[in-house]
Formats: sequence, structure tokens, C-alpha cells
Amino acid sequence: MVTTVLPRVGRAATSSDLNLVDLETVRLLLRGESVIDWHRLSYQDLAEVDRFLRLNEFDPESDDEMGRLEDLRADAVDYLSRTFGMTISDDVAGELPARDLFLVASSHGPHQKQACVTLKVMHIIHHLNGRAALLKMPVSDEIIFREVELKVLSVVEQLRAAGAPIAEFEWSRKPRDSQITKLLAKRSTIAANIYDKLRFRLIVPTQEDLIPTLATLTRQLIPFNYVVPGESVNQLIDLGAIARAHQRASSHGALPSEPFLPYNEFSGPEYRIVNFVADLPLRLERIMPKAEIPHDLCHVVFVLTEFQVADKATSIKNESGASSHEAYKARQRERVRQRLFRDKDEPLPPD
Repeated sequence: MVTTVLPRVGRAATSSDLNLVDLETVRLLLRGESVIDWHRLSYQDLAEVDRFLRLNEFDPESDDEMGRLEDLRADAVDYLSRTFGMTISDDVAGELPARDLFLVASSHGPHQKQACVTLKVMHIIHHLNGRAALLKMPVSDEIIFREVELKVLSVVEQLRAAGAPIAEFEWSRKPRDSQITKLLAKRSTIAANIYDKLRFRLIVPTQEDLIPTLATLTRQLIPFNYVVPGESVNQLIDLGAIARAHQRASSHGALPSEPFLPYNEFSGPEYRIVNFVADLPLRLERIMPKAEIPHDLCHVVFVLTEFQVADKATSIKNESGASSHEAYKARQRERVRQRLFRDKDEPLPPD
């Protein structure tokens, strides 16, 4: 039988207890940056490392899964040696547990850079392995999407019970007709570029709840390392205010204020949202019996998932007038009709 593994959820974050890791991960999420461009991590102890590993569906208490982490490290060291002729120190290459590399990459010691580089390659190899496992699974999108929905719903309901300020929560799957319309409206007509086949929307009571909620999501549900680069839109949070409010300097320096970018060319002029895409890890044992999973297959797969977050007042504004979903769809359909049915000077055919 298939095993449903419920994620372990801690308490919700508050503004007063956000730390350097929270600030850096929220910034990455909001700006759509890549962890590959980071030069240092900020983990203080193994408890923080273990929380991150669990977020990525690695159980620190499982010898088998820590063995998989060691295999990833060996593959990364081999790649760096073959491709760049890089000589890796014994500590980074194998003497220290792979789990400890996160602390080395957060230090100012002599092997910090090597640990950081090795972890970046491990991250990519694991992602490739998970993607390959998904292609080999004889499982429908329906089953996979359902398990992602159950995973997210479980975390959100536990966060609500722990006092997280989540006023509304809903999810949806993009219908096939909407996928066709979206691709016809986009210059890029590659189906793989549809990131919102599965979408979750969280509404918080006030704008002051936005940053703690995003930090909580990156602590409890969304691995910041699998936020899809270049697909984030932030129209609600002043990044500079994060640094000023907490009087904290990160390894990236102070966070400057930035202009808010348009969410989508078909959105209304007053539409505002925080929107990002993550490739959520999902344990294979959630979608097929553990006994049937080949041991040499990655134990997780990845599922592209879109998240939208806004405060209540903004959400209400987004549902009216030119910002409404109906107005958005009308503008999108108009673009499709123009692309399909008329040249520059031809009249638009009737509906």
C-alpha cells in the first residue's frame, strides 16, 4: 500500500524571531534568484541543517537517506574533479559527514568555498535525479497533483492550528482549455513553460503578516533552493524595509528598495500580488508502494507549483474592476483572437 507521510510542522514565524536565514530565503523567493549564485550559507547548528534537509524530504534519522546524501556528495566531488580539475580537501570530499557541509559552507574557515561549491553541485544532481525518477514513474498527473495538494493542505492546516495568520487558503488546477489559451497568448508556446498547472493562494489579514508568512512557508513547506529563478513577482513587499526593520546585515549586503514589476501583461493596472513558483519535492512512497520503488531511483520527485500570497485588502481590490480575473481572461482571449484570426489590417471576426 502507498504510505502517506505527513510533514512535521513547527510553530509559525513572527516578525520578532526572523533570523538571517529567513531574511536571505525570503529575499531569494521575492526576487526570483538562484541559490547557485550564493557565496555562503547561514546555518548556525545541525538543528537548522536538519530542518532544511527535512524540507527537502531527507530524513536525518534515516541511515538510508543520509547514505543517499553521501552518494550525492561523491557524485559532486567526482564531477568537480573531472570537469574543472578541482582538488577537494579530504574533509569536504569525504571525511566529514555530508550533512556537516552545510555548517562548513556557513563558516569562515579554509574549506568554506569548497563546501559551498560542492553543495551547489549536489543540489543540481539531486534535482536531475528527481526529474528522471518522475519520468520513470507509471503514475498519472492526477495522482501526483492530489498528493501535492494533500501535502500543502496538511502543512497549511497545521500552521493555522499553530496560530499562523492565514485568513484564506485555496488551490486550483489550470483546466486544459486555459492551458491552451495561455500558450496561444504567449510568445513561447512550449507546454513545459506552464508553471501554474497547480496553484495555491494564501491570503493574510494585513501587509505586516506577509513577510512572517513567507518565512514560515520557507521553513515548513517550500525549500528555498527549489524556487524557480526568474519566475517571481513581488508587488507588495519593500525588500529594503526587511533589512531596515530588522537592522540585520546579510552576506549579500543591505537590501535596496526596488520598483515593483508588472505581474502579467494581461493583469489590470492596479493588480498587486506576491507570486512565485517552486519545484516541490514529493516522496515517491506517497504515490506508489515503497516496496515497489527501485533502490537506485531517487526517493523524491519534483512538481512545479505556483504560489500566490496577498493581504486581505489587496485581495479584495484584485477581485474588482479591471483587476478582476474575468477582466484578465477577457484581455488574454482578445490577444489570442488577434494572433489566430487577423493580420494587421483585417477586421476581428465575430464570436
